[in-house]
Amino acid sequence: MANVYKNAMFSLNSTNKTTVYTCPTDRTALIKTIQVTNIHSGANEVEAFTTDSSDSNAEHEIAHISLGSKNVENLAKGTIVLESADTLKVKAQTADDIAGIISVLEIFDEKSAWLNWFIYHMIWLTMRGNTLKKTSQMR
Repeated sequence: MANVYKNAMFSLNSTNKTTVYTCPTDRTALIKTIQVTNIHSGANEVEAFTTDSSDSNAEHEIAHISLGSKNVENLAKGTIVLESADTLKVKAQTADDIAGIISVLEIFDEKSAWLNWFIYHMIWLTMRGNTLKKTSQMR
């Protein structure tokens, strides 16, 4: 499969951590930018977090800024790598004031896809073999 360039737009309508991107199965995501815009007339604190699905969803803060009125900032100061099922969350101090867009390159993970295919087919063959044995025993 091909690599895919994507974007994910978001508006934070609460002060809770909001999942704005989840890396799909059999993919690795390279997040290039997390652009946030303060659309309000006052300053607002914005935080970004990642969760590592392979480490009991351990959460790590990756950015924390005070964003002035009508300002735009990139929270990603370098490329952020997410593996399958890892998430990116964003939180704002005030609801309904922060909007943004994430630019990401999703890379097809051939090794994981192959392993999933192999496991599925081994289970299928095992189940089929057991069915054939039972059928021949019934005769």
